[in-house]
Amino acid sequence: MTEKSTDKSIPVTANTGAVGVMGLDLQEGIEVPRRRVFAWAFWDWATQPFNTVLLTFVWVPSFLTSTFFIDPAVVGTAGEEAALGQLASNLGYGITIAGLLIALLAPVMGQRADRAGRQKLQLFIFTALLVVAQLGLVFVQPGVEWFWMGVALIAIGSVFGEIAGVNYNALLISVSTPKTIGKVSGLGWGFGYLGGIVALTIVVGLILGGVLDGESGTTFQLIALGATIWTIIFVIPIFLSVPEPPKLAAAEKVGFFRSYVELVRGVVRLYRETRPTFWFLLASAVYRDGLSAVFTFGSVIAGIVFGFGFTDLVIFGIALNIVAGVSTILAGRLDDRFGPKRVILVSVFGLVICTLIVFFFADLGAGLFWAVGIVLAAFVGPAQAASRSFLARVTPAGREGEVFGLYATTGRAAGWMASLLWGVFIAIAGNQTLFGILGITLVLLAGGIMLLFVKAPPTTVEA
Repeated sequence: MTEKSTDKSIPVTANTGAVGVMGLDLQEGIEVPRRRVFAWAFWDWATQPFNTVLLTFVWVPSFLTSTFFIDPAVVGTAGEEAALGQLASNLGYGITIAGLLIALLAPVMGQRADRAGRQKLQLFIFTALLVVAQLGLVFVQPGVEWFWMGVALIAIGSVFGEIAGVNYNALLISVSTPKTIGKVSGLGWGFGYLGGIVALTIVVGLILGGVLDGESGTTFQLIALGATIWTIIFVIPIFLSVPEPPKLAAAEKVGFFRSYVELVRGVVRLYRETRPTFWFLLASAVYRDGLSAVFTFGSVIAGIVFGFGFTDLVIFGIALNIVAGVSTILAGRLDDRFGPKRVILVSVFGLVICTLIVFFFADLGAGLFWAVGIVLAAFVGPAQAASRSFLARVTPAGREGEVFGLYATTGRAAGWMASLLWGVFIAIAGNQTLFGILGITLVLLAGGIMLLFVKAPPTTVEA
């Protein structure tokens, strides 16, 4: 079968401006070249080191919020622990500001890309800005006077990366069909997990092997440079092989601030015309917060409750991400066969069971946490990939950027629930960290129950 050509614009209903079909419906009968699919998936591989190496495991925790940047004045008056706490607190302020900017900008930037038919162009711009932010980290040197530059670059990189991700997710529809979208979405998520772990393994191997000195600021500058080069190399395929998707016909050009008015109208239109999309955005925001909390606080539980040291945590993190990556790729086929809703529900309720096992059987020790952690990781990735697949199946044609922007915004808006309940349950239990897992369980359970009432999109099984 040869690839059919599509019009350069998507027709809209004359009176209302509504699109008569889902964007994925326009891909029916099209054979997408495998080269294009892999080129798209490599963007996730290319950008994941920012989150995995720089933000989560190495640069931020081992450099930016370490003794490299503590204020001697604070150490002299309150002690080193207080000085480190101040760094962590200030980093939190920077990340919070970044989150607010993402929530405000993501849907509008996505909407403007839809109207102009420039999702790929916007992806290029914000990916390039992410590269610049990563490169800026190379020039951050140890010393209290450089701390805020590091925070600013990490926060800015988070904003640029998230907005680029909106356009990347929107392009999913262009590289898949109703028969393959689950598999393709899973491939992208899987590549992201595996790319991050390959990069992390290289870094940790160089440090533990003595090639890089973990006590030297130069090491972390080199790590930032390596992440930058990695991103530049592996983002090239998507810009060479994935075409710009069509834009809405007769789409009115509006100013930036007017875009917010149009955004509100778009949300109302979603509720009226594609209600499953609207309700899925709300339900997924809840359980996705729980998914994020699993990884965010999982390492805290491992360290405090089960006594994992630095090396234990790194090995545990690598193992979990490998399992998550492989399971996500494999689960994509289940998505296409049984539908994304079933994959998400099995994954979310599977996570609920896993968290309860950890809570009630914690006395069995680190071996239990290792075993349950592996199973838990096998659920997280498929839930994330199937969520993207679900949304792509119910996104109106020509509004991909706007809807995936709302996906990012609703996720940010609900991003406080699991962390709040984590803290509340720990406080109620007299500062026993293990009880925090019940807060995560509650959020996952609530999101899963909400999803039960969302109408599932039709599933087309590939022959």
